[in-house]
Amino acid sequence: MKILCVVRNYAPHAGEMKAEVPSEPTFFMKPDSALNPKQLPLFYPDFTQDLQHEVEVVVKINRLGKCIDARFANRYYDSIALGIDFTARDLQRKAKAAGLPWLVSKGFDGSAVVGPFVRLADLGERLGVQEARIDNLDFALTRNGSVVQSGNTKDMIFPVDVLISYISRYMTLRTGDLIFTGTPAGVGPVEIGDRLEGTIGGVPMLHLDIK
Repeated sequence: MKILCVVRNYAPHAGEMKAEVPSEPTFFMKPDSALNPKQLPLFYPDFTQDLQHEVEVVVKINRLGKCIDARFANRYYDSIALGIDFTARDLQRKAKAAGLPWLVSKGFDGSAVVGPFVRLADLGERLGVQEARIDNLDFALTRNGSVVQSGNTKDMIFPVDVLISYISRYMTLRTGDLIFTGTPAGVGPVEIGDRLEGTIGGVPMLHLDIK
């Protein structure tokens, strides 16, 4: 199982990171040991002083695929979840400044939190609409009850089907692989004692305590 994470897929987030808007998708990988699918409390790591949240819509691949045409990419997933890509931002800055890989800032244990997966067909019913569209979903993250991030998947620079097509050019996608599709603006620090809660269209999808 691969955890694939897309970088700077919302222009406002690229701006807040003082980075260029990419001309093609860019992604990195987290190890499977980073996955926290049960939303167990995350204990603040002792190797960082700046742990930050990045809320993202997560797509689960449901069949084997290679070199997938974007026109047919919707056949390779049918359920989504909300996730948080945690980043040790101080470690990332240090690595970037030295021109070094920054996997350690993203791939530590528990850094990929994922709520329960919901079939798009079922999500539509929960949202009170005929059909939930992957390309038009409002989602948000609150910290201790206050909204810190919000976005809509229609604002992605590279839509989900384009991401799947692009990634599958370089590596085979397998059943169970996860794609974190990018975070909107508003990434920021968390502290011990915080409670994070995520929603899609106002429907609760994720919760996590920082210990």
